[in-house]
Amino acid sequence: MTLPRFDARLALTLLVAGTFFMENLDATVITTSLPAMARDFGVAPEHLSIGVSAYLLALTVFIPISGWAAERFGERRIFASAIAVFTVASLLCAMSGSLWSFTAARVLQGIGGAMMVPVGRLVVLRDTPKEGIVKAIAILTWPALTAPVLGPPLGGWISTHWSWHWIFLLNIPLGLIALIAALKLVRNSDAPRQPFDTRGFVLSGLGFALCMTGIELASRNDLPGWWWPCALLAGIALLVLCARHLRHTPHPLFNLDPLRIATFRVTAVGGSLFRTAIFSAPFLLPLMLQVGFGYSALESGTLLLWLFAGNLAMKPGTTWIMQRFGFRTVLVANGLLVVAGFAACGLLGAETPRALVIALLFVTGMSRSMQFTALNTIGFADLPPAQLRDANTLLSVVQQMNAGMGIALGALALSLAQLLRGTTDAIAQAGDFHLAFWMMAGLALLAIVDALRLPADAGAGVLARRGA
Repeated sequence: MTLPRFDARLALTLLVAGTFFMENLDATVITTSLPAMARDFGVAPEHLSIGVSAYLLALTVFIPISGWAAERFGERRIFASAIAVFTVASLLCAMSGSLWSFTAARVLQGIGGAMMVPVGRLVVLRDTPKEGIVKAIAILTWPALTAPVLGPPLGGWISTHWSWHWIFLLNIPLGLIALIAALKLVRNSDAPRQPFDTRGFVLSGLGFALCMTGIELASRNDLPGWWWPCALLAGIALLVLCARHLRHTPHPLFNLDPLRIATFRVTAVGGSLFRTAIFSAPFLLPLMLQVGFGYSALESGTLLLWLFAGNLAMKPGTTWIMQRFGFRTVLVANGLLVVAGFAACGLLGAETPRALVIALLFVTGMSRSMQFTALNTIGFADLPPAQLRDANTLLSVVQQMNAGMGIALGALALSLAQLLRGTTDAIAQAGDFHLAFWMMAGLALLAIVDALRLPADAGAGVLARRGA
């Protein structure tokens, strides 16, 4: 039986959101399972960080070719193949008997995710009319918000009650269902095929990889301090060369023209500051609760679920709020709420009533959800169809780097706070976390400047505003 067009579009959006959740969850779910995995592999737990890094690097390096691959081989084939690769790689991860076989499987899994996420969003946005973009983006946003919060406690629970292998085995039935649904729901477009930009791929891949490596190394104190700035500067230099190449080659791997559009530029530039600050919270909050306040891992994980609850509670109201007040007002006013949430986290203490902590985390989750949805929606509001593929590729890379930057800058802010406060103990104190949260509040406040420069009616084309 053929589904009505609206239902088919909604089913496709939910399918893509589900694959987004799988990809985002696998970036964080193993963090609490590393000790158990290290015992099975016979290595030190800190060596397992290569499994996390390899996955994130593979995502970052291969995302830029996703748009070209979708046009060259068809969105349906690439999206379905990406789900299959991700699922098979999950099985290989579960079957791994050594660190190196696990790392290789994680690289393959990252390649699958790099094709799955951008191509999935591309097919949803391509088939969604302007008036439906707000709803579609609202659905596609929740995986990025919920997966980092649910990942660590879920991974810890699975490792404790089952075994770490089930973290990856659970992807297999989910992947098979997603694969069948993709083959039924996704259709190919009629986009012209272009030659592959090898030089653009090499420059962008190496540049993004070195930038991500530099960002990660900046948060580690077990390596020479000059490694991270060298990697970061080399990555930036390669990306500058890549940008120059992309602007002058007749068939670029992806085009930079979407950055000329103000609404997309706000999402890519100012939005990066917001996302980086927001992604630092799942790193700083559990550490503060456990190391700074003495909470158990179970207590900390349970409290973080209130962030998730706030995310879900906000979802039904995001569309109405954006339609009622417009993008600029929402980005500025709600952005101030995000800033206030970080500042309030810097005022918590071990003696703070549990109910007050829960209320703060719930409200913080709501403001995070609103800001993510508004940023992601306005980014595609004014794009002409011809630039959709390039904008989607650019935003996918930026968001992936923001996730890594959030953790790295959160760790860097904590180290800087210890230095400024003169903390002599290797273990951070509650006051160190407070100062780190205030630094993240300052970063989020800086992002509001970009939103203030938008016109009052920015992105109005996708909003059914009052009086329309």
